[in-house]
Amino acid sequence: MSAYKFITATVADGLATLTIDRAPLNVLDIATMEEMAAALDVLAAAPTVRLLLVAAAGEKAFSAGVEVADHTPDKVDRMIEIFHAVIRKIEAFPVPTLAAVHGAALGGGLEVALACDMIVAAAGAKLGQPEIRLAVFPPVAAVLLPRLLPPARANEMLYGGGIMLAEEALQYGLVNRVFARETFAAEARAFAAPFLELSRSALMSTKKAVRLATPSFGDALARVETLYLKELMATADAKEGLDAFLAKRKPVWTHC
Repeated sequence: MSAYKFITATVADGLATLTIDRAPLNVLDIATMEEMAAALDVLAAAPTVRLLLVAAAGEKAFSAGVEVADHTPDKVDRMIEIFHAVIRKIEAFPVPTLAAVHGAALGGGLEVALACDMIVAAAGAKLGQPEIRLAVFPPVAAVLLPRLLPPARANEMLYGGGIMLAEEALQYGLVNRVFARETFAAEARAFAAPFLELSRSALMSTKKAVRLATPSFGDALARVETLYLKELMATADAKEGLDAFLAKRKPVWTHC
C-alpha cells in the first residue's frame, strides 16, 4: 500500500486498519485528512476486507479534533470539504467499521468515531464536542448525536460543549465496550476478531440493509454543511472564537 506521512493503512487477515499517526494529539489537519480520504478509497476496494478498524497512535488521544488554524476563511471551505469526504467514506464503507478510542476524542476526532458503526473505548476516555466554546458547532455531530443519544443528553453535549467519559457513553449505548487502558489495543483487536470469521458478502449486504433503513445521513449533512459555511462562519463571533483560541486569550463575544 502507498506510503503516507500522517497515517498508516494496512490490510491483513480480513482486517483493514487506518491509524491516525500524529501523536500525541493526532490533530486532523487538511493534509492528514487528504491522506485518510485516499486511504479509505484503497481500503474499501480491497477484496478481502471484512472490517475496518479506525485507530490512532500514541497514548494521549485518539484525536483532539480538526486543526483550528484550518478553520480560517482562506481554508475553511477546503477543510469542510475534505473532512466531510472522510466522514462520508467511513459512513459508506462497504463492510462494518469500528473506532478504537483512547485518551481524548474531541471535536472532529469524536465525529470520526461517531461515523463508524461501532466504538470501543479505553477506560476513562473523554468524548466531547467543545466547538460551541469557539462559537462554532460540529456539523457531523449535529446530525449523528441526536440519533445515537437521548435528545436531552445530545443537546447538552452540543449546546454546552461538555465532556462524556467512556463509562457514561457505555451506559447510553454510544460505545459498545470499555476496556482497561493497559490492555486496550489487545482487547480492541479481540472485539474485532469474530467479524473476521464471517461472510464478506453477508456483511456487505447487511451494511447495505442498515443504511437503507436509516434516515439519509448524506442529505442531512449536506444541509448542515451549508448552514455551517454560509451562515455560521459569516458571524463575527465565529471569527472571534477562532482568533481567540489561536491567540490563547479569552474571547469577547458581540453576539452577532
